[in-house]
Amino acid sequence: MFKADVLIENGIIKAVGPNLEASSVVQIVDSTGKFVIPGGIDPHTHMQLPFMGEVAVDDFEKGTQAALAGGTTMIIDFVIPSKDSSPIKAYKQWREWADPKVCCDYALSMAVTTWNEDVAKEMEIVTGDEYGINSFKFFLAYKGVFMVRDEEFYQGMIQ
Repeated sequence: MFKADVLIENGIIKAVGPNLEASSVVQIVDSTGKFVIPGGIDPHTHMQLPFMGEVAVDDFEKGTQAALAGGTTMIIDFVIPSKDSSPIKAYKQWREWADPKVCCDYALSMAVTTWNEDVAKEMEIVTGDEYGINSFKFFLAYKGVFMVRDEEFYQGMIQ
């Protein structure tokens, strides 16, 4: 912790330090005696997740509004394909749910709920720039819903 000025241009922090110089067209917010902290990131959310016949109560609008009210400025939600879906199909569904409603920054992580060669191929595709998925979760619980069998988990780990 230290006392400093924070220079923000177009919503992006450009500099943090003492006695920063800025153009004459600036808005100064005096936060003397206060703490200026970055927004938090919630790395594990389930917005409007369909689960065992129910849907999570927080959709992307209400859930991200609540996050912002508490100082969280980014969420990472889980894309969880049903057993009869695919990673890309589920990704597109989550984007359809999130994009028109989300009120803060968000990213997506992905669960693997079944294993076969098509899932392996799509996992490689969703890690590309177009999709940006960079983490996966294999469910070892919720048998018959999300859980992968031991042999599926093993194949996914050695792939």
